[in-house]
Amino acid sequence: VTASACAQAHRSAPMCTGAQLRATFKVVPGSAGAGNIVYRLVVTNKSTTTCTVTGLPRVTLLTKRGTVNPTHVRAAFPQGLTAVLVTLAHGKSAQATARFSPDVTGTGDHMAPGVRCQPLSYWLRVSAPGGGTTKAAITPATSVCERGSLQFRAYSAV
Repeated sequence: VTASACAQAHRSAPMCTGAQLRATFKVVPGSAGAGNIVYRLVVTNKSTTTCTVTGLPRVTLLTKRGTVNPTHVRAAFPQGLTAVLVTLAHGKSAQATARFSPDVTGTGDHMAPGVRCQPLSYWLRVSAPGGGTTKAAITPATSVCERGSLQFRAYSAV
């Protein structure tokens, strides 16, 4: 009976849509080192309807004008990835961190001295699991090397 009640509770909260979410994508202070940095994506339910998120974020890096930059999301720890269903009531948030290199060139990057590996990204477009998107300012704007490779952890409750 308890398992059935839990399953029904999860089914009653639909997947979040882009219109329901507000997002931020900011550097984690003190995270830079060894050619990598960590940014934290936080999605907050701004609607009055409870909804859910799960798994790895689906994101696209964008230039200042909204042009798509190369973006490749993969699991930070593929063998240890555990996706949980995060239920967001009004005002509640989920987070996922992304580790990447902002300055070490790799496959598919510009290799000329003094040239960034990829164009600066100012925005992160987040595709919501229930459809639609929301956009977060990238604070501070950054390059994402190795053709936009972001190693994300799965969403978790804040």
